[in-house]
Amino acid sequence: MTRSLNLDPVSLSVRTEPTVKGASTTGTSVRIDVLTIFPGILEGFLNESIVRIAREKGLLEVVLHDFRQFAEDKHRTVDDKPFGGGPGMVLKPEPIFACLEALIAKDQQPPRMLLMSPCGSTLTQKRMREFAKDERLVILCGRYEGYDERIKLGWPFEEVSIGDYVLSGGEVPAMVVIDSVARLLPGVLGHDLSALQDSFEGPLLDHPHYTRPADFRGMQVPAVLLSGDHSKVAAWRKQQALERTQVRRPDLLRGDARRGPDAGQV
Repeated sequence: MTRSLNLDPVSLSVRTEPTVKGASTTGTSVRIDVLTIFPGILEGFLNESIVRIAREKGLLEVVLHDFRQFAEDKHRTVDDKPFGGGPGMVLKPEPIFACLEALIAKDQQPPRMLLMSPCGSTLTQKRMREFAKDERLVILCGRYEGYDERIKLGWPFEEVSIGDYVLSGGEVPAMVVIDSVARLLPGVLGHDLSALQDSFEGPLLDHPHYTRPADFRGMQVPAVLLSGDHSKVAAWRKQQALERTQVRRPDLLRGDARRGPDAGQV
């Protein structure tokens, strides 16, 4: 299901063209597609303040996609227990792949794809300016323990974070991106110089997660997670977390930043 946000009450039909007041006369506009199982979290936000103004002017289009609607079982299941054991649930790859394929299948130019995760690189104003220059962004909002790693392997996501703290899901970070991008679009703020004058806690990142199926489109779950040997699973996860941290956030290993023991939660 795709929620098309007009400036009046939300409709549940697929949006083909933006329905907004005051079409863009600058030639600069951005479309942002947000994949989430809780689209209602964003609805009020999109109809208020600077984001509403950007949409009214035809400079910003935001379309919400509930990827639960792409789950094929009768319960619309989007998560499952992690291979190798452990707490929490992991987002399954099938509904998200199906949603993305339906969304991007007709695109001639691939969009920039953002995956909201505390394991990602921290967003900066410089990155936000890059996003504001793209014609289209696709944002995936996580929930629960995290994503099946094959979602990241199968799609060219840029994994990004808004800071070293834990939230219940990716919707709030997605709103941070949308708001920051909106105010950087020429013609949105009362004076374009307003945007130019804006100011700008364990030690390891989370390990990769996998859930059923064990083999998805040729991408297989690491054998150690299927072995039943909990000590080997623990050792693998620790090594993966260390390697990931060394590559992505070496400052954490140097003690330059503080991060909570549940840093992998999304």
